[in-house]
Amino acid sequence: MPLVHLELDGYRVCVAAHGPHGDASTSGAPAIVLIHGAGHDHTVWNDVAAALVTAGLRTLAPDLPGHGESGGAALADVDTQAAWLVRLLDRLECARLSLVGHSMGSLTALAAAARVADRCVKLVLVGSVAPMPVAPFLVDAAREDLPAAWAMVNKWSFGPLEELGEARLAALQALNLHRMQRQPAASLAIDLGACNAWQDGLMAASQVRCPALLVCGERDRMTPPEAAQALFNALHATTGGASMIQIPGAGHLMMDEAPVILSDAIRAFVAAAP
Repeated sequence: MPLVHLELDGYRVCVAAHGPHGDASTSGAPAIVLIHGAGHDHTVWNDVAAALVTAGLRTLAPDLPGHGESGGAALADVDTQAAWLVRLLDRLECARLSLVGHSMGSLTALAAAARVADRCVKLVLVGSVAPMPVAPFLVDAAREDLPAAWAMVNKWSFGPLEELGEARLAALQALNLHRMQRQPAASLAIDLGACNAWQDGLMAASQVRCPALLVCGERDRMTPPEAAQALFNALHATTGGASMIQIPGAGHLMMDEAPVILSDAIRAFVAAAP
């Protein structure tokens, strides 16, 4: 994906931008804004974004501060992440947009959708629950023993061996490990702390005005489908309503495990009438 670099809040920001009016400095077709999760960067969306672009859609996938090619430190709470994202959307002149977020990025998308309810036409939350508690031993490992934290994240991020097969699971874990290793050392602990601390997800959901879609992995051990019910109920009660789907056999990292199914779901949802 073509990369656009700009400055925001005194730091460099990297955005992967492609599709109709793909120049991030122009307004035009409604953008699908893809927000990565903890310990990741925009590249986690590469396969999904490519499929959406092939379908004629415009995508913008930013690296959050302290991730990928964006400067500054990782932002320590979800509301701060959402406020930063809104400033970026203003800078990119996104008048109408759909927000799509994965895991921590789903919380960022949810908080941002409440802030820009007049501009957000669709909201897609992938691998999401609210609140999003994180095991204390994982947060501690991210602070004190990063290789151990990466190993735990990799163990829990994908569907089971019997679903994926040994070779594919090993390849997916190697890809994800490389992705996590590219990030600044402090980012994973900051990200996990932000997920664990944010308690306003259901309140933010009540302020969303657009249709929402929750995409769950049937075998997700980090944000299991049954744990998403409270968030679904809160979004379903709003004027936009909500729907929920499960990807059979998939774990938490659906962008890697099932990019075709996920991109098809996003494309169909975004294209549907409100």
